[in-house]
Amino acid sequence: MISPAFILGFFLMTEPRQGIAIDPGKQLPQALNVRVNEEASAPTEVMHYLLFTPSNYKAEGERLPLLLFLHGLGECGKNQLERVKTHGPPKLVEKRPDFPFVVASPQCPMPKGGMKDVPEAWKAEQLIQLVDHLAESLHIDPDRVYVTGLSMGGFGTWRLVSKYPDRFAAALPICGGGKPETMAATLTGIPIWAFHGALDETVPLVKSQEIVDAVRAAGGDVELTVYPEIEHDSWTRTYENEEIYEWLLSHRRSDR
Repeated sequence: MISPAFILGFFLMTEPRQGIAIDPGKQLPQALNVRVNEEASAPTEVMHYLLFTPSNYKAEGERLPLLLFLHGLGECGKNQLERVKTHGPPKLVEKRPDFPFVVASPQCPMPKGGMKDVPEAWKAEQLIQLVDHLAESLHIDPDRVYVTGLSMGGFGTWRLVSKYPDRFAAALPICGGGKPETMAATLTGIPIWAFHGALDETVPLVKSQEIVDAVRAAGGDVELTVYPEIEHDSWTRTYENEEIYEWLLSHRRSDR
């Protein structure tokens, strides 16, 4: 006789949930049509992304936290999702089926303007559509939605939470930066822990320092960890530190 548990597992692995394929404990490729901007009549394009659900994910019961990961310039592409597994959470979950977050890792196309467009390559208006889609389709805790990113994704993290600060419980940008004069006032309500290498010549430390100082001056809850001996790759050490995941999970939107 086939057990009920087997039947449930079969459907979780094979039946898309509103266009989402799920296999608890694994990371699968996905695609979502998103509007190119916030206008309801805007044209759409396909966003390709990886989705990891932990081994304890169930369609009922405890709602799990969502972690949105934004990669760097080197992982850009069009439906080349293996690149996205190079660093950070999408790399970690390949060997950690019990990682305590649902992890969504979209892929950003290569910036059309080259390096000058890197700080604004991630489009907040499109990323929030992915967050909305996952929150509506999966058993996600809306109080525990987080975002992190490295380099180009660090800039994207600052931009996303400055535009939608009420949607996230906490943010963790790595070797990124923002626009202190326009972002600081909107970031005072969200806990932020930034990381940067002191020897970074690709994205100088001042990029993080300026936005952190501005948010702090505006009364925000923000911290900056600087690695004195590290150059641009400040993400490997950060994502290997279990403390950051405990810190994220210690924050809920309802606590603010």
